Amino acid sequence: MTFIRHAAAAAACTLLALAAQAQQVYRIVGPDGRVTFSDRPPAAGAEAAPAGAAAQGSGDALPYQLRQIAARFPVTLYTGSDCAPCDGARNLLVNRGVPFTERTVGSNEDIEALRRLSGESSLPFGTIGRQQLKGFSDSEWSQYLDAAGYPRQSQLPPGYRRPPATPLVAVQARPAAPEAESAPAAPAARPAAPATPPAGRTPANPAGIIF
Repeated sequence: MTFIRHAAAAAACTLLALAAQAQQVYRIVGPDGRVTFSDRPPAAGAEAAPAGAAAQGSGDALPYQLRQIAARFPVTLYTGSDCAPCDGARNLLVNRGVPFTERTVGSNEDIEALRRLSGESSLPFGTIGRQQLKGFSDSEWSQYLDAAGYPRQSQLPPGYRRPPATPLVAVQARPAAPEAESAPAAPAARPAAPATPPAGRTPANPAGIIF
């Protein structure tokens, strides 16, 4: 038991140290709605949040202690389709009652954003606060959840509903194609100029008779 307590304490120190030293990655939404990732704060006019920040589930409010832990060490899970280790990581969090945000990685933009966050494109990938967990190991993930203070038994209220998984990079609707400009109207036809009468012909002498 003493060894386990020391291990948990060491893991907690590691979490706090990494939280202070890890480089922050910002998820930036520009004025045009475009989402990018950067390690620099956004310029004026853009909205930003730490990438992977946990979203609060709907339903009854979380118990105070759990809410405090989730605010200090938010958990985010990055998953892909047909990924058995991803399922294992998700089941661990769900069964333990850990409130977390799930981000799916499917598009090329998602993969690029994942590389910016983790340095590679392998899944699953998880964060507990700023601690990064690459791949899934039940014992490793449980150790860091213990160190962060998450209870081993679920304390989620009966009405809690986990937020649905969303793509890592928000899907932006394509702007509608501009309507084709109408062709300029053809200039109005000019009235035909009166024919020049042959030599000798005048209005008074239409036949052109020579006198």
